[in-house]
Amino acid sequence: MDRKQALRQYKETALPAGIFQVKNLKTGQVLIGTSPNLTGMLNRQRFELGMNGHRNKALQADWNASGESAFEIGVLDLLEGQERSEAEQRAELKLLLEMWREKLTASGATFY
Repeated sequence: MDRKQALRQYKETALPAGIFQVKNLKTGQVLIGTSPNLTGMLNRQRFELGMNGHRNKALQADWNASGESAFEIGVLDLLEGQERSEAEQRAELKLLLEMWREKLTASGATFY
């Protein structure tokens, strides 16, 4: 496989979309969000926190105080199934996010 084929194949690969979380295991607080590229988003969360540059300052302060071992970064839900337009995907991710927010709130979670 040449370089052009490899690049084309990479661009055609379906990216996992869904809901992610960054959970403080000490306090139970969570940051949840959506992404059309969960792999990239999880890497971004780890990178920003590790470089002391996360957009959520309260989360960053807790990370700095407690360290990486006090946090769990992972996927809550995957958006699976048929092909979707970007607009459909965004709408479905928004609904999933609200469902997870309600579910976590009902279980006593607090949010960053």
